[in-house]
Amino acid sequence: MLPRLIALLCSLLPVTANAQARESVIVVEAYSGKILVGTNSTVKRPVASLTKMATAIVAVDWATATGTDLGLFMLTAPQTVALVGGPNPMNLQPGDSLSLRDALYSALLGSDNLAALTIADNIGRQILAKRGKTGDPVALFVAEMNKLAQFCGMTQTKFVNPHGLERAGAQGVSTAADMARLGIVTMRRNAINFMVRQEDRRISVTGPAGERSFRVPNTNELIGEEGIVGIKTGTTSGAGACLATCMDKQPLVRTKRDGTKGATPRRLVVIVLDSPDRYGHTRTLLTQGWAAYDAWLANGSPVKDPKREILSLPRE
Repeated sequence: MLPRLIALLCSLLPVTANAQARESVIVVEAYSGKILVGTNSTVKRPVASLTKMATAIVAVDWATATGTDLGLFMLTAPQTVALVGGPNPMNLQPGDSLSLRDALYSALLGSDNLAALTIADNIGRQILAKRGKTGDPVALFVAEMNKLAQFCGMTQTKFVNPHGLERAGAQGVSTAADMARLGIVTMRRNAINFMVRQEDRRISVTGPAGERSFRVPNTNELIGEEGIVGIKTGTTSGAGACLATCMDKQPLVRTKRDGTKGATPRRLVVIVLDSPDRYGHTRTLLTQGWAAYDAWLANGSPVKDPKREILSLPRE
C-alpha cells in the first residue's frame, strides 16, 4: 500500500511543477512603481474577467466626462446578452433595465459577463450618438478600452470584448505586467475603488414582471482579510485561474534629513495569471512583496535600472 501511495504522489509532482511554471506573476508597489516580484510577467496570455477592470474604467470615465450619475443612468440589456455565457447572478434578460451603478457592481463583484456587455452596448450607443455616427456600439466601446490600454502603457495588451470570454478567432491577450498597470489605474478611480472592496451588494433589475432584487457576493475570497481592498477575479478554460489583488497599509511616517516628518503611502498590487492556487499564492506573494518593499525603503530606495526595476505608469 505504501509504495503505491508514494508512486501516486510522485506522479502528481510534475503536474504541480508544470502548473507553477505556466503561471505569470508580478508584485508592484503602486505609488512608486517598484517591481518587487516577477515571473513570466511579460508573457502574453488571455486574462479572462480581469478584462472587466478596463470595462469599468471606460464606463466610469465616460460618466465623469459627461456628468452622468451612475445611479440614475439606466441601461437596457440588449438582445445579444442571450448569446453570452458565464455567470449571470442577476438572471439578466434582453430588455431588462438597471442602473449603470448596479451593472458595474454585478460585473466587478459577480464577474457578470452579461452586465459587462450591457454596459458596453449602452455607453457605446451614447458615444456613437454624441459623435453623430452609426455602427457597432460594443466594438466602439472595446476600441475605447484599447485606447485606455495605450494610455496606460499596456503595449502587450489587446482587448476584443468587454467581458474577457475567449471567442474563436478573436482572443484578447495581455500580460501580468500590463494587468498590474491596469490594476493600479483601476484603484485610482474612487467609484471603482469603493465598489471592489465590498463583500456583497444588493442590486435591482426591472423586467416585464416588475422589479426584482439580487444579492451579488464578491467572487474574490480575499475580500475581508486585513488590508485587502480589491480588485478582480477571472477564470476561463484558456486563461486558467487569474486574480488581481490590491492591499493597502497605513502610510509610513519617517523623519526627513531636515528634521520634518513625511508620510509615504503604501499599496501593493499583485497579479497572478493561470495560477494553480491563486488565493494561496497571492497571500504568499503579499508577504514577500511587503518584506521586499520595506527592505528597499530602508536601503534608501535605490534604482539601478529603471526599465527593469520600475513599472512605467501613466500620470493622471
